[in-house]
Amino acid sequence: MRPEKIDRLATIVILTLTGLVGLVLFALLAYLLLSGIPHISWHFLTSSAESFKSGGGIRDQLFNSLYLVVLTLLVSVPLALCAAIYLSEYAPDNRWTNLLRLAIEVLSSLPSVVVGLFGYLIFVLQWGLDFSLLAGALALTILNLPMLTRACEDALRQVPYLQRQAGLGLGMSKWRVTTKIVLPAALPGIITGAILSAGRIFGEAAALIYTAGQSSPAISYTDWNPFSPTSFLNPLRPAETLAVHIWKVNSEGLVPDARAVSNGSVAVLILTILIFNLLARYIGYLIKRRLAK
Repeated sequence: MRPEKIDRLATIVILTLTGLVGLVLFALLAYLLLSGIPHISWHFLTSSAESFKSGGGIRDQLFNSLYLVVLTLLVSVPLALCAAIYLSEYAPDNRWTNLLRLAIEVLSSLPSVVVGLFGYLIFVLQWGLDFSLLAGALALTILNLPMLTRACEDALRQVPYLQRQAGLGLGMSKWRVTTKIVLPAALPGIITGAILSAGRIFGEAAALIYTAGQSSPAISYTDWNPFSPTSFLNPLRPAETLAVHIWKVNSEGLVPDARAVSNGSVAVLILTILIFNLLARYIGYLIKRRLAK
């Protein structure tokens, strides 16, 4: 068979398989959204489980998920950025650097249940944080660090080396070149990676069952004291996230309209993750266009 025909046949096979995978994913996404969107209402989004008689709203769970994303990013972004700067700008190409990169790859393959059990043993029991948002944020940091570190490192490596040479040629120190030239140029990629990782954090459940807890006590949205037990800003309170709420509603079977609540919560979760991803692309595009001027 001629090479042109082999190439054409391989292209057709690859495109067909890609189309099948895309069709399956689109069908699954459409099914979940069509099943859940009819159950979404303003009352469903803004009421708590206690005040919504037929099965509960998701106001507290939705806020807990968003708050947990913020706490996790506050911990993981500085750590990942420092690791990425070291790996891309300062680390020599030796056995230690290769071992460090291997450790990051191994960490990215850990099951979330294992990370949750580790967080339960260390953060909840040993550190005495109990079931809390902070314990959940620390556990999710372990899950989030590998992907975020790789994203930051790739963004830094995409900056042309000529820009580094220009800064060093002007007498700037290596740290000043990194912070004043490389980081601003890599900022769109770093922000995109952070928001994409936020979407993964938002949909995580297994690790949070053992760290953030499966209950959400009554909280006050007018209490701005983060040290108050009833404050919505208190990071040491137990908090049930939206993903954990979906698992709990389906597993316990105590909610009278569990299927409607679950379908509506799944649709909200999917739409929120989609918004996170689209927002990442748009923000990265805006920053890249502004820096290009």
